[in-house]
Amino acid sequence: MGQLDGKVALITGAARGQGRSHALRLAQEGADIIAVDICAQIESVSFPLSSPEDLAETQRQVEALDRRIVTRQADVRDLPQLKAAVSAGVAELGGLDIVSANAAIFAIHPDAQPTDPAVRAAIWKDTVDVNLTGAFHTIEATLPILVEQGRGGAIIITSSTAGLKGSTYNDLGLTAYTAAKHGLTGVMRGYAKDYAPHSIRFNTVHPTGVHTPMAENEILGGRIERDPDLLKVMANALPVDAVDPIDISNAVLYLAADSGRYVTGVSLSVDAGFNLVAGG
Repeated sequence: MGQLDGKVALITGAARGQGRSHALRLAQEGADIIAVDICAQIESVSFPLSSPEDLAETQRQVEALDRRIVTRQADVRDLPQLKAAVSAGVAELGGLDIVSANAAIFAIHPDAQPTDPAVRAAIWKDTVDVNLTGAFHTIEATLPILVEQGRGGAIIITSSTAGLKGSTYNDLGLTAYTAAKHGLTGVMRGYAKDYAPHSIRFNTVHPTGVHTPMAENEILGGRIERDPDLLKVMANALPVDAVDPIDISNAVLYLAADSGRYVTGVSLSVDAGFNLVAGG
């Protein structure tokens, strides 16, 4: 018996990284999966984003666990597109119980403070549109279904340690990322209070650095090589440079399953002691 037998989980940003890990971990516990990802490049992001092949690999791995999965390419910035993806998955799988609003970008630029006003505006807009408004759209696309079903549900929003601490370093991309991730905490708390009477729980998860393409790419690596002090912004108290996606997935599972049935309005850190380190 799995902890999520008979449940259906929607995950955004599911093609790779944390999103794929969440899909696999929830599927291991019996959930069927609706996996959504843009699978396309966003111009302000300097490293490659996910591909259709990545999403197909997520599908292959979930099906290898003998679970059903519906995949859709959709942009969380586009609410009608996202609603269509959610509706298709719910129609095929028969309902919805868990939502992981995980899609995010880090619009790191080779220059920490680019001077072109158009580039600066794009970094800010794309980051807020994906990381903050994208989570809002995910909630808006799924919440009416959960309310109509009348059996409660769990919505887990992936924030960051940057959503609890000023993880900035004279870097516009980091400032935009920090601002958006802070905003998610407010979104979560507002919805948690408003929808508690429906037994729909809202929580945020706040990872430190995670071993994914967002944190491990040539652009960020080059920036660190040129300015090693950037690592101080990312330092954990425990002697690890980053955690693994499964560490975050286990937190998502805790909040999604009966183990977290009375947990709502909580900011859960999986941060290797990041928030204990001075600064921010």
